[in-house]
Amino acid sequence: MSSELNYRPRESVKAADNGQDVKQMEIKNDDDPYGEEKVGLKRQVGLLSGIALIVGSMIGSGIFVSPKGVLVNTESVGMSLVIWTLCGVLATFGALCYAELGTMIPKSGGEHAYLNEIYGPPIAFLFAWTAIIVLKPSALAIISLSFGEYVVAPFYEGSECGPPVSATKLVAVLCVILIVVINCASVKAATAVQNFFTVAKLLACALIIIIGFIEMGKGNTEYINPKVSFQGSTANVFAYGLAFYQGLWAYDGWNQLNYITEELINPYRNLPLAIVIGIPLVTTVYLMVNISYFTVMSPDELLQSGAVAVTFADRTLGVMSWIMPVAVAFSTFGAANGNCFACSRLSFVAAREGHMPQLLSMVQSTTITPFMAIVTSGFIAILMMIPSDFNQLVNYFSFASWLVYGATALGVITLRITDKDAIRPIKIPIPIPCIVVLSSVYLIAAPIINNPSVEFIYVIIFLILGIVMYFPVVRFKYQPRFMDSVTVFFQLLFDVAPPKGANEDERKE
Repeated sequence: MSSELNYRPRESVKAADNGQDVKQMEIKNDDDPYGEEKVGLKRQVGLLSGIALIVGSMIGSGIFVSPKGVLVNTESVGMSLVIWTLCGVLATFGALCYAELGTMIPKSGGEHAYLNEIYGPPIAFLFAWTAIIVLKPSALAIISLSFGEYVVAPFYEGSECGPPVSATKLVAVLCVILIVVINCASVKAATAVQNFFTVAKLLACALIIIIGFIEMGKGNTEYINPKVSFQGSTANVFAYGLAFYQGLWAYDGWNQLNYITEELINPYRNLPLAIVIGIPLVTTVYLMVNISYFTVMSPDELLQSGAVAVTFADRTLGVMSWIMPVAVAFSTFGAANGNCFACSRLSFVAAREGHMPQLLSMVQSTTITPFMAIVTSGFIAILMMIPSDFNQLVNYFSFASWLVYGATALGVITLRITDKDAIRPIKIPIPIPCIVVLSSVYLIAAPIINNPSVEFIYVIIFLILGIVMYFPVVRFKYQPRFMDSVTVFFQLLFDVAPPKGANEDERKE
């Protein structure tokens, strides 16, 4: 998931060793999306392109993996479809909250800019801290594990035990390494990969939906009949929190359009229109894909499947069933590539603002890519995969995400009280942010109440540690003496350099 930001930086830098200049380079590249954000951006993204960005960002690995997690927590087909619908509604409401903030606070950086403006630097730092070390790497790990499952699954289709976890994780690690290499090598290569694999995911969804319509035409509607589809639904209201986690993971990316507000043609019209068209469109696609699954598989068969789309294809495409795992593998690889692209840029911007080590803001002089940010993101993602499985990682991601989304939606309400006279080009009805905030409270509390897991404790400890880190590292600008030597060492080793004056300029803004 990424947004195409076309910045044009001109940067020069010196790296010093023992008081002497050892490196001086000028970084200039017209295709670099990682440069100074003060350079003006052309408004060239129209309504259709905005809708395409939302759809392309949201449809990734989730729809091919999450149906199993939603069903196991709702315990019925009917309620699982209701959850998928409500996830779409909640994503739409959240995006509308971001639309109001995005046009009211027209700064790059999405949540980081909004939280900084509303609550101040400590909360903005906490977001950067959480997003760079938990949110983005866990998302990359989740998508890569999905890639591993769909690559390995065809080789173990007849096995009762399914593919070994070690094989899935090994392929996932190789996926992350390959993506890191591509993103470090060239911005053009990364975006070309993204464009190619976006087509694959759309074709995979279209194929599943078409087959689903054919199966419904044959009368295979036993499990989606409303008279029986709600039988067995869980009565545990807190269990639905984990079902929402699984479903909302598939909707992640609904806030991506806010990262290119400055490039939208007539954003006050096209931003809300793209949201209310794009997200319901994705919701419709997700519902149709899920319905299609249940025209071919029973709920028990879906839960037993290691790779739902592969099982679906084996039962409907015959000798051509290999198309589905290939298409889904392409889709998940593209989603992982986009996530790595976005994650590295967030690290890059946060480092320029002094919220992360300066090393993460450094650009490789030859490839003009944020080399250290990309490598760091990939390294953390691999570490997260080793002890965790798909569901644990989704819990990490969703719990931390909805802390951020809830705080951002609360910001809409806060500004309505503290800054009543501010110009609001887009002003949404106040019940919308209230619903998002209340939903966030439920999504944060319900899984902990229903099934207290160690991953939730880890996230809370991590947030507390971030608060403790803020004051010495950011507020008082304390830096261990060895960091200068480490920074220079990596500069010389990888030929990377920081953007000239970026940190100071960003802090003044």
